[in-house]
Amino acid sequence: MTEPLALTLETPAEHPFAEFVRILGKGKRGARGLTREEARVAMTLLLEGKVEDTQLGAFLMLLRHKEESAEELAGFTEALRTHLQAPRIVVDLDWPSYAGKKRHLPWYLLAAKCLAGNGVRILMHGGGAHTAGRLYTEQLLGLLDIPLCRDWASVEQALDARRLAFAPLLDWAPQLQRMIDLRNTLGLRSPIHSLARVLNPLGARCGLQSIFHPGYQAVHREASRLLGDHALVIKGDGGEIEINPDVISHLYGTSGGEAWDEEWPPLSAQRHVKPASLQPEHLLAVWRGDTNDSYGELAVIATMALALRGLGQHREQAFSTAHAYWESRKNIE
Repeated sequence: MTEPLALTLETPAEHPFAEFVRILGKGKRGARGLTREEARVAMTLLLEGKVEDTQLGAFLMLLRHKEESAEELAGFTEALRTHLQAPRIVVDLDWPSYAGKKRHLPWYLLAAKCLAGNGVRILMHGGGAHTAGRLYTEQLLGLLDIPLCRDWASVEQALDARRLAFAPLLDWAPQLQRMIDLRNTLGLRSPIHSLARVLNPLGARCGLQSIFHPGYQAVHREASRLLGDHALVIKGDGGEIEINPDVISHLYGTSGGEAWDEEWPPLSAQRHVKPASLQPEHLLAVWRGDTNDSYGELAVIATMALALRGLGQHREQAFSTAHAYWESRKNIE
């Protein structure tokens, strides 16, 4: 009688990334946030393509559910900066633009143009039109004559010639773009939206950041402080870096390792009525002086003042400079 063959069972090795999913998802009592070093290692694996799609979705949504910490954002950013190996290019302002506008036109674009026309070197970057019904920076680059740059060399050329450049996230961090694009698959934003704002890929003198959901300002600021960055965070209109002149604006700043706060009062005695529809050509008409827009012009001036505040001017000086820039915009080539 022939003996039955013995079954040889081997326990499969655990995937290296499973550890980080387990840390975040191990029940109410066992789960915790990632340390800064754990976040750095986890993001490195993601950037190197060593993570399964199921792990990526679980990781992003577990982070989203608990809400990302400053330590996690700092660790993610360190991994990205190492991975990018971006060249040294002189930049005054890092200006992330990932939210899009829904209620008002993107007046921040005129603020950036006006600042650039007065010598401020600005890198803008964004992640595409990922949510229906919003106007995104990428859609208005041609209309407003803002240089679209597809590599770092063209960014440097645009900054030297025009002091303003827009670099799509897809071109210099495609892994992050893929994660952002999962929003419509997963149904929720992920921490990658926060990460893109904190990143400051070229090490600008000041990183401007805007959040949409209340409560994230302090987390963004602390992440930048941990990284040793100079940053200024606001709850901007629609999630973009734009001051709403109808409401109080709270500025969360960090410089030299120290955190600071500042509150700006509304610039208008009463709220403006939002437009019935968003017509991008209206931006050009206001820029050229063909028409006036009380809300828009106040938003542009205040947003320029915000940027100048981030570059070291005091509030009164920043507003005075911003008014002068706006009044002389017709001299900008």
